[in-house]
Amino acid sequence: MGEREVPSRDAPEPAAPQPGTGSPKSWGAVPLEPPSCASARLPGTLAHARAAPRQAGALGKEEEEEEEEKEDAEDSASAAATAAAAPALGSLLASRRLSLDLYPGGCGLLLHLLGEGGAAAALQGVEFLRLNCHEEQVGAALAVLPRLRRLRSLVLKGGHLRDDGGSCLRGALTTLPPGLSALAHLVHLDLSFNSLRVLPACIPEMRRLEALLLSHNLLEGLPEALGALRALTFLSVSSNCLRALPPGMAQMSALQRLDLSENLLEMVPEEIGALSSLSELSLASNRLRSLPESLASLRSLRLLLLHSNLLVSVPLGLARLPLLTRLDLRDNRLRDVPPEIQEAPFVRLQGNPLGVPEPIPAAPSGEDPAPEVPRILLASDADSFTVTSRGCSVALACGVRMLFPPGATAAPTTVRYQQLPPEPRLVWLGPHDALLSAVLELQPHGTPFQQEVHLWLPFVPPRARHGCQVVVRTLSGQTWKDLDTRLEKEEKPKRLWASCRVPHFSWFLVVARPVEDSCSVPREGTLLCSSGDPGVKVIFPAGVTAEPRHVRMQVVRVAAWALGEDVEDAVSPLLCLSQDSPHSFLCPVTIQLPLPPGITGLSLDRARLHLLHGDPRVPAWNDITAQVALDLSYLYARFQVTHFSWYWLWYTTKSCVEGLARKVYDRLRLYRVNFIALQRRRDPEQVLLQCLPGRKVEPTLKRLQPRYRGPEPSDTVELFEGEQFFAAFERGIAIDADRPDCVAGRIAFVFYSHLKNVKEIYVTSTVDRKVQAVKGQVSFYRGAVPDAVPEEAVRRRKGPDALWLATLPIKLPRLPQEEGQGPLQGLSLASLNLGDAESGFLTQSNLLTVARRLGPDWQSVALHLGLSYPEVQRIQYAHRDDLDGQVRNMLFSWAERQMGQPGSIGQLLEALEQSDRRDVAEEVRAILELGRSKYRESIRRVGLASEGELHT
Repeated sequence: MGEREVPSRDAPEPAAPQPGTGSPKSWGAVPLEPPSCASARLPGTLAHARAAPRQAGALGKEEEEEEEEKEDAEDSASAAATAAAAPALGSLLASRRLSLDLYPGGCGLLLHLLGEGGAAAALQGVEFLRLNCHEEQVGAALAVLPRLRRLRSLVLKGGHLRDDGGSCLRGALTTLPPGLSALAHLVHLDLSFNSLRVLPACIPEMRRLEALLLSHNLLEGLPEALGALRALTFLSVSSNCLRALPPGMAQMSALQRLDLSENLLEMVPEEIGALSSLSELSLASNRLRSLPESLASLRSLRLLLLHSNLLVSVPLGLARLPLLTRLDLRDNRLRDVPPEIQEAPFVRLQGNPLGVPEPIPAAPSGEDPAPEVPRILLASDADSFTVTSRGCSVALACGVRMLFPPGATAAPTTVRYQQLPPEPRLVWLGPHDALLSAVLELQPHGTPFQQEVHLWLPFVPPRARHGCQVVVRTLSGQTWKDLDTRLEKEEKPKRLWASCRVPHFSWFLVVARPVEDSCSVPREGTLLCSSGDPGVKVIFPAGVTAEPRHVRMQVVRVAAWALGEDVEDAVSPLLCLSQDSPHSFLCPVTIQLPLPPGITGLSLDRARLHLLHGDPRVPAWNDITAQVALDLSYLYARFQVTHFSWYWLWYTTKSCVEGLARKVYDRLRLYRVNFIALQRRRDPEQVLLQCLPGRKVEPTLKRLQPRYRGPEPSDTVELFEGEQFFAAFERGIAIDADRPDCVAGRIAFVFYSHLKNVKEIYVTSTVDRKVQAVKGQVSFYRGAVPDAVPEEAVRRRKGPDALWLATLPIKLPRLPQEEGQGPLQGLSLASLNLGDAESGFLTQSNLLTVARRLGPDWQSVALHLGLSYPEVQRIQYAHRDDLDGQVRNMLFSWAERQMGQPGSIGQLLEALEQSDRRDVAEEVRAILELGRSKYRESIRRVGLASEGELHT
């Protein structure tokens, strides 16, 4: 999935006039007085609704009078409280602006102000008004707006509230009162994030309108009358349900910016070529299959976004538009593009099947069908397959899919693969990235294919969708590279894939990162806008560089919880800039950042505004406010730099803003987690250890409760993405088997927030359990497994500790006396070595470990191993009072028959998984991998194999 660039959807509000001598002097001195009881029951208010039944005779006269007295008292008290809590009118009005969307009950406050004589007169000069469309009284507030005759800008946006997933909620606005057409001076109207299905009839009558924002509504069409808005220069109807455009739009000859992205458009009318002033046009994320030739008539066009459609062709004339600086055709179905377009430096074509021939259509009835690409479905024990020049479609047991087109390899090639657990040496993550998949290794490394191979990787969806981008990351040479990625979804079964094309094989993984926007900066300069936050811009002037260089931009949103209890502090999004050149720019680059939420350039205290510069290589922040010139507008701050780094705007009264920024930055990257340690009910020696986010603790425990039991989860701790920690069993508890992730009896973990940080371990004890139960514990510590855990870290359990995280109790019950018999009593078996050199060996001791784990599940495993049902019954009867004897005899009798037979290890693993004992299957795989690694090490030690042979 590539970066997305769209024209700014927030049209600049008209410039505020400077207060002159004609401004009413009484504005700053008019207080907000409580309304009278009569005025408190205005139409559209709750008091008015309460009074309606009384007017209809719903109450008796005496009850009516008594009720009226009570309500008058309530209204007086409520009004007094409102007046006490509300700011003075002078503090609300700034340069004739009234931003009531910042105040709870702002619509009611407007009704109150217009009902007061002095305040109503003062409001007649208001030219800029903002209201919150989530409020119940918005309808009543709109009805009185025509009284504000000088109004030039009206913002009626929803989106102030969010759902549980963090998405903006639509406002309640479904239409506008006809009287709003009387606002003769209105030039700016913003109705974004509402519930409009039909364009209100009053809008085409607002003939002086210059900017109209309708994004994120439910509009299914636009009326022909919209063409009457001859003065309109900016129109945004993105993220609606438009299926067609009215030809009458061609009459809007002054239109300069038009955003129709994220709709359901299947065609564009030829009349669009009449918009002679149009400089920016976005038709991205629609269903367009073709474009009208008239687009080549838009001689003023500078930016044309057509990505994420179904285009199979584009007009040749687009390459000849004289002012065009960006033509985005990514993620379409273009197979053949004219050379004039393909070679133009301002064209983007990633994600198109360029050069790939059309698929062969199905053969007509009665004819032989065209040969299909061979399909390969690999079982869980397979780790390789062969690709020929015919190509093939491959599905791995881990869910990965691959498509080798015909001709990808000239000769038969053996492809080997393995899915590896993530660990720091195999995973590279940026400061704000999150891992979403395991690591897939495909061999041979670096060998180029004659045609790109299509790869689909399953992944876990990221929790934060807004401002987040999912990409496939691969190791190319010595550096990690993000590939152009598309996301694909399958409903049944419900899966998500990250799809990409690769020229050669390496290591691959799926990560979530902040949306990245990038561009190539030529000597003539350019403009880079954030697709996640249109208010963030970087302006490169002419002469900024001698040679073209590539720059990248990421914008990290800062949630309110990250600021902690500092409710007076506010911060802008964090801007991360980088480039591929080590040299500074030849002249200053201008950066625009939005001011922190709730702060405007006309009312802020400059002493509280700080610009921080961060170094991505070290966690340090420096206040550079005194070193740059901050140019403030109503909503934005601009400054100039000559080299790239990270930038952050803070609005705070704190003196040590650098230290505060370090804490908040760490808080942005930390995850609050809990540890659990549970023991299997029917086998207490099997311990499940897991580290999981706090919100998942309760549902996870509920799901595991039927099979596991254990203590309460640990207290909440904080971990970074990719941080290492380990678990150490203490006080008489030890690990029962060798494991690749076990070092000196300690289990190594790496925390990844979206993956299951869980391991099942079999434990034992050096204490004689026939005499007493063992009361031990498992402790979790930060960092990689050290040679020895410091004693002070083991003993100290309170206060801040840089090493110790948590401790949970583990109890092994006392064994009955009859269980002291040897595990092989009654069995006379020759020495066993099950398996072969390729898959690995299981010794007699290993099989005993497996037998101890199975318990009552042994019958299901036996049937899946191929034992007959009468044979299972005979074993059960022969050892009817000894469950362990039943398991051992079944497993060893099967193993004796498999001696020297190929595929026996795979058969055992498959039987365990089919019997829902994946925990034991993973234990067997760990034993096999440990044996193979020891064997390779011994071969290397005696010098019988080269280093290259050991890694094949």
